[in-house]
Amino acid sequence: MTQLAIQPSKQMTKAQALAFYDALAAAIPNPTTELNFNSPFELLTAVLLSAQATDVGVNKATKGLFAAANTPEAMITLGLDGIKTHIKTIGLFNSKAKHLLATCQILVEHFHGEVPQTREALESLPGVGRKTANVLLNTLWGHPTIAVDTHLFRLGNRTGLAVGKTPLAVEQKLMTITPKQHLKNAHHLLILHGRYVCTARAPQCITCCAKAHCNYPAKE
Repeated sequence: MTQLAIQPSKQMTKAQALAFYDALAAAIPNPTTELNFNSPFELLTAVLLSAQATDVGVNKATKGLFAAANTPEAMITLGLDGIKTHIKTIGLFNSKAKHLLATCQILVEHFHGEVPQTREALESLPGVGRKTANVLLNTLWGHPTIAVDTHLFRLGNRTGLAVGKTPLAVEQKLMTITPKQHLKNAHHLLILHGRYVCTARAPQCITCCAKAHCNYPAKE
């Protein structure tokens, strides 16, 4: 996801962005992740497994996985083949199983089995990049971070909320244009809007709560 996939709209003004976020916040009163988890480690695991997979698919896989092992120590005991057995229904399960096992070993050896709470430490874990770290920092500890996935990249450029040619450029624009009061929930507001309304192939412009503040031309 390094090239602009759609024709970008005109960049929103800060006033537009405020109205856009206000509309989303009114329509989505409880924005949060759709991944199922009961601990920081479970969310870390779910996010690691979510690349090129749907949240629904990940939740189906982790239901059995977490029943068998929901701590780094238990996951190590389960072993590579045991992990693969539980996650073989999702894409790239072989590499994901290796990353997960290696992550568990690092958590036990260097972090006392706990998920670290800094970006630097999180990004030292196998398979954890900037996007994953942003998700964890925001969802677990309320940091004002915004993880730019395919939904946010598309939405930012299509609506004009954050025009940029790379995920990092879109993230940087979002961090400057997002009103302070919406920073904590911005990631989940935008991902849910992109997942269910501002969809890739057929954006639901007619029913969009924020269409009056959007720069995308197809609103009728």
